[in-house]
Amino acid sequence: MKTAIIAIGGNALIKKGEEGNIYQQFANTRETLTQIIKVVELGYDIVITHGNGPQVGDSIRRHENARKIIPPYPLGMCVSETVGSMGYMLQQTMQNIVKKSKKIRKDTVTIITQVVVDDDDPSFHNPTKPIGQFFSKEDIEEIAKTEKWAIVEDSGRGWRRVVPSPKPLRIVEKDTIQHLLEKGKIVIACGGGGLPVIQLADGTLDGVEAVIDKDYASSTLAQQLKLDELIILTSVDKVSINFGKPDEVKLNKMAVAEAKKYLAEGQFPPGSMGPKIEAIIEFLENGGKRALITSHDKLVEAMKGKAGTWIVP
Repeated sequence: MKTAIIAIGGNALIKKGEEGNIYQQFANTRETLTQIIKVVELGYDIVITHGNGPQVGDSIRRHENARKIIPPYPLGMCVSETVGSMGYMLQQTMQNIVKKSKKIRKDTVTIITQVVVDDDDPSFHNPTKPIGQFFSKEDIEEIAKTEKWAIVEDSGRGWRRVVPSPKPLRIVEKDTIQHLLEKGKIVIACGGGGLPVIQLADGTLDGVEAVIDKDYASSTLAQQLKLDELIILTSVDKVSINFGKPDEVKLNKMAVAEAKKYLAEGQFPPGSMGPKIEAIIEFLENGGKRALITSHDKLVEAMKGKAGTWIVP
């Protein structure tokens, strides 16, 4: 069996134009996992990782709006709250899909995953990670004054709150994930990029107020597990240069050297494709054999070499 990490974004479960209620999220989860199970049918063991940007933003808003009734959770606990609820949604959905499958008989297990970060990471002084819903500039400026948010324009899609997003150093539950894979389980891990923690002088762990980019966390986990393949699902079927312009070019394949060149030229913005490309470069430069970026509906075609953008050393 080959083993791959498949990373899906929190935005994949809330489509553009949707309210994002739980019924819509379950429907989108079924749609996405129906494609992912086909990768298992191709002979892969898989770890599913996922983002939680929209979900954790909504969680924070719920707590802030209810602060006069119930003490609000800090950011770190809101991350854990969504990791649990999204893990439940993904795990139950995958279990139901497997139950109906004639080819696959695998259990699905969700691991609440802690990720060690550096407590002196620059991101704590310069928040960079967009979370929550999109706003117009006028609306978010008013909210930002009241809530003391740092804000950013997110890839032409609107304005969002930004929070610290330190780089992952180590996946605490790596050995447990490895053990479950060896037992043939479908593993859901690094939900929301994992729960960021720092390691204290006595070796114990302590949570910090931040979120971790799920693509960086997925890359770190893939490196620690010494996997050959990393798959990142996003809203586009291929990586492009000159994206959205008349001379846009969709790429079928790209070497690390080309990826670095395009990254340096600003082809891959920090708020969208940039972290995915950086995470893949790190993965491939540390033992990975190949990586794929595509949309969930093109995943099976891409695994057969008929879609997506494959990136190689």
